[in-house]
Amino acid sequence: MLADLDRSIAILRGESPERDDSAADAGAVLTAHDRVEAALDSLERHRGGVAAALERIAAGAYGRCVGCGAPVPEGRLEVRPDAARCLPCQTRHDRR
Repeated sequence: MLADLDRSIAILRGESPERDDSAADAGAVLTAHDRVEAALDSLERHRGGVAAALERIAAGAYGRCVGCGAPVPEGRLEVRPDAARCLPCQTRHDRR
């Protein structure tokens, strides 16, 4: 998963349109640039979560909520292998 994210990030960085305020369609270029930047931001956050999950595996803490220490349900880990929190703790974290 980490390698796939790294490849996607590299591809998006290579395809990132330059901002060119002199172009006739500067609005379209700006929009394309912003779209690529948003995708990069999302991929980089996801990559950070995967890297943190790998660290938890190495430390023997994978599958335990970083908030309360309870087990993270297997179904959640199947859907989101990088999940660091149980649903109640994730909800509290997101509200902050």
